[in-house]
Amino acid sequence: MSNTPSRAAFSVCVYCGSRDGLDPAHGPAARDCGTFIGQQGWGLVYGGGSTGLMGTVANAALAAGAPVIGVIPERLIQRELGHGGVTELQVVESMHQRKQLMAQQSDAFVALPGGIGTMEEIFEIWTWRQLGYHHKPLGLLNVAGYYDDLLRFIERSRESGFLWPDVQELLLVDDQIDRLLQRLHDASVALKAQTPPELLETAVPGGVARGT
Repeated sequence: MSNTPSRAAFSVCVYCGSRDGLDPAHGPAARDCGTFIGQQGWGLVYGGGSTGLMGTVANAALAAGAPVIGVIPERLIQRELGHGGVTELQVVESMHQRKQLMAQQSDAFVALPGGIGTMEEIFEIWTWRQLGYHHKPLGLLNVAGYYDDLLRFIERSRESGFLWPDVQELLLVDDQIDRLLQRLHDASVALKAQTPPELLETAVPGGVARGT
């Protein structure tokens, strides 16, 4: 780990599983995600693990030259095998601190296949966006139909009157990682241009800098 990490002008927070999953399409998608981030000269922010899809994304991003920041609670270092080769591994005390720090250091968010932790993370950051705690884009990569049922549930929530259409539209969905990441980057540029300069420097309750 470097003591003087290089910070990218645009950083993507990736949520994904600490396991590989059973579908052989998941690993290549995670690898393509990290590779694309590095090829674009962007940075990766993720949960700091070395196993599963988390490790695949991080290793691919590092191999492609991206600065990689991992954020992991102390008690999960042994369980998730904290990645010792990332640009910077930030060890925190709690899951709440982990998610907050990841959000603060990112310009956009994307969820790859994962379990309940991954879904909790993308739903929370989506909720923060709805409530105005940040003005950053977020997306869901639907690899090989992995999230089909979840997307049907989201549609049912809208049809049942629990989710406004404009809030549903905040979640960008795609089955191609390169295209989704580019959409997130373009959305980030547009959102920053629309956000008043004073909000770019201001953190709202919850600690996420708005618009950055």
